Amino acid sequence: MKRAGKPRVLTVAGSDSGGGAGIQADLKTMLALGVHGMSVITAVTAQNSLGVQGAWELPVAAVRAQYRSVVDDIGVQAVKTGMLASAELVEGVAELIAATDAPAVIDPVGVSKHGDSLLASEALESVRRALLPVATVATPNLDEVAQLTGVRVESEAGLREAAAAVLSYGPKWALIKGGHLSGDAVDLLTDGSAEHWLRAPRLDNRHTHGTGCTLASAIASQLAKGRPVPEAVAAAKEYVTGAIRAGFALGGGIGPVDHGWRFPT
Repeated sequence: MKRAGKPRVLTVAGSDSGGGAGIQADLKTMLALGVHGMSVITAVTAQNSLGVQGAWELPVAAVRAQYRSVVDDIGVQAVKTGMLASAELVEGVAELIAATDAPAVIDPVGVSKHGDSLLASEALESVRRALLPVATVATPNLDEVAQLTGVRVESEAGLREAAAAVLSYGPKWALIKGGHLSGDAVDLLTDGSAEHWLRAPRLDNRHTHGTGCTLASAIASQLAKGRPVPEAVAAAKEYVTGAIRAGFALGGGIGPVDHGWRFPT
């Protein structure tokens, strides 16, 4: 009997020249989790441990051509999005995902780890109207929740309100990441009825560049393997917690999480 190939996951995101986040983090995560990673590059950034020194988005036609090239020939079992800098890119990618029969993990990247804006302000309405409705799982952090919905979460009790606000835009599931709160790293996953609270100890490690990209890619990888959303998210949380624990210094600023923490050295 012919063996099925590896599950295939497509990331649609920006390139991080420093290798800690973006396309590079996505592909490392997919490799670590045993799926075949493929990429559609939406933007090129000049980026290192200190911040983003420059960013250049690709034309929508180039993004669409990459996407169609992969999906029409190779096929995908899951899609993950990251940096989509402009309204035109957001709407173009949302249209592509809507026509793809695969779960989609939408990471509505708005600001880098260093506070650099990665999404034009005029693109926020396109994220709300076009991108979130095609999401199987949306994974905003608290800054992105505030950007998209106006809800500002100050404590764990506010995660429910944040989730309801995000779900009002149409994703099937919302994963509200509470990593910016004090205390344990608590996330809330909900579809509006079932609630799954995911807790992990807060780790004393400042080298956390790429955390959001890594988590979203890990979720997409688990969905591509056929796991239901709650199981996929729980497994992804476990993986990213280990990656944060093993995060390492790189350059003069914030280093990356370690995507290969499970590999022997």
